[in-house]
Amino acid sequence: MAKVTKEQRKNTIISVALKLFSKNGFYMTTIPDIAQKVGMSVGNFYNYFSSKDILAKELVMYISEYLGEQIQEINKKDISSQEKIEEIVSMYFDMADEKPEMIEYFLRVYLSNREVFKEGCKGMICVSSFVTELMIFFDDGVESGDLFDQDFFSAFGLFMGYLGGMVFLFGEKILPEPLSSYQESISKNIYNALKSR
Repeated sequence: MAKVTKEQRKNTIISVALKLFSKNGFYMTTIPDIAQKVGMSVGNFYNYFSSKDILAKELVMYISEYLGEQIQEINKKDISSQEKIEEIVSMYFDMADEKPEMIEYFLRVYLSNREVFKEGCKGMICVSSFVTELMIFFDDGVESGDLFDQDFFSAFGLFMGYLGGMVFLFGEKILPEPLSSYQESISKNIYNALKSR
């Protein structure tokens, strides 16, 4: 039987913690809860993360890096901004469907418990991987003439606010159809709002 590496154990902790924090919230989830689900002692857990706050920040960076890598792959493609928007929407909705704990964590923990992230996560530091790739997407779109040159945060808020809102409605079981059925219309709406005038 292969020995579990420290990196594999750390990834297991991250996966379990994401699910528990997303389901129960930050304050209702304890280190003993996480350690028990992972199958380790609380003392051993602290060899990986020295506090719950540090774990919480690591999870935000993990999600940001995951999203950043996905968008980076889309950014590398020689396709129009409209097609990139379609692919980003598709990727985000697939993530909401297949890894809902990532989006839930972001909405329920990161955005709702900002006091936890005051130290070490100021501004965009903890989500910089993701934000950087979206900046590249917008810059490329403006440079090619596809997208309207506007303040980054206006464009970012429009794009991510729309996606986040739809995923929230999906998570709350308010949408009458599966998330994927809204993909085409949402992609068009985002493109129409961002396209060059």
